[in-house]
Amino acid sequence: MEKFFATCPRGLEQVLAAELAALKARDIKPVDGGAAFAGDLALCYAANLESRVASRVLWQVGQARYRTEHDIFDAARALPWARLFDLGRTIRVNVSAIKSPVKSLDFVTLRVKDAVCDVFRAAHGKRPDVDTESPGVRIHAFLTREEVTFYLDTSGEALFKRGWRTAGGEAPLRENLAAGILRLTGWAAPTPLLDPMCGSGTLLVEAAMMALDVAPGLGRPFGFEKLANFDADRWRALRDKARARRRAVAALPIYGSDKSGTILAGARENLTAAGLSEAVQLKQMDVLDGRPPAASGIAVMNPPYGERLGGEEELAAFYPKLGDALKQRYAGWTAYILSADMQLPKLIGLRASRRTPLYNGALECRLFEYRLVAGSMRKSKPLTAEDAEDAEETGKS
Repeated sequence: MEKFFATCPRGLEQVLAAELAALKARDIKPVDGGAAFAGDLALCYAANLESRVASRVLWQVGQARYRTEHDIFDAARALPWARLFDLGRTIRVNVSAIKSPVKSLDFVTLRVKDAVCDVFRAAHGKRPDVDTESPGVRIHAFLTREEVTFYLDTSGEALFKRGWRTAGGEAPLRENLAAGILRLTGWAAPTPLLDPMCGSGTLLVEAAMMALDVAPGLGRPFGFEKLANFDADRWRALRDKARARRRAVAALPIYGSDKSGTILAGARENLTAAGLSEAVQLKQMDVLDGRPPAASGIAVMNPPYGERLGGEEELAAFYPKLGDALKQRYAGWTAYILSADMQLPKLIGLRASRRTPLYNGALECRLFEYRLVAGSMRKSKPLTAEDAEDAEETGKS
């Protein structure tokens, strides 16, 4: 039984834990920014292939207590690196820490790299080369106050890089955050899904992949393929099984729109690259003017905010109009809006039924849920207790 740690965007830890449970992982322990779990190497392959929200899957190869940087060096030097991957693989070492007493993580990174190279020199008379841009093997060390844990990265490139994106657009959502948002909404086909500010189409692609049961890692390589214990037959069987269950592409009740034709062309390009252009219906439309494609469904959006919109005046004008459009035309729908602007609850003029903290990279956001019922969503005065909670949360942010 091996130990692993999967990282994910903060706020999606429980979604990740549910995915790992579905894969039959054992000893799942969600923590801030990820989840520890246990299983065999086939589970590690499956987690990389199937997880929609994980960022990386790390394989724990060592752990030790320490007091000084020299202790960390000794702990790294004691591990059998030369049996874990070949001399010809380039390496990169990453070190992160929480409440560690060490003075310099850069110095610790250098010492761990030296320890790995010493092990190879002792075994082969030569050391592996370092490549910080595109390494063959990524080594991670994580420091707490008293312990250092060493991992090999089984993912390689971050898992949100599915391999389909050709058009980026402005500040696109990472794919695993988009997938996590869709999980948090509870959406599943055949319920209609609309992204009325679809940008580069990330939410649309991820939704179509979910509906067609496309494993998110089918189109890309992984770091575990470069490790000494890689079982090619087992990996091929897992991948073939995932390919066989993939549903044929057909029109789905998934809709995307944007007011910019240029931006919409980027979304269409990404859908085509993912082989999903026939699954999603796109239309050039301003969210403030358009109407929903069905009587009910789920609308999910990542609207412009802050600098992306151009300033506070534009923001103050846009969000009330968005609230009016949702209230007047989307009765029967549930809207989910991701925003890093904590003024949103005040500006949009609708009462959020749920607010889920999420992180888009280092940027703290909220996923606001609005259940749109005709005539009942506009805030009234005086302020309710929930309005006060919105205001209090805004003040804290």
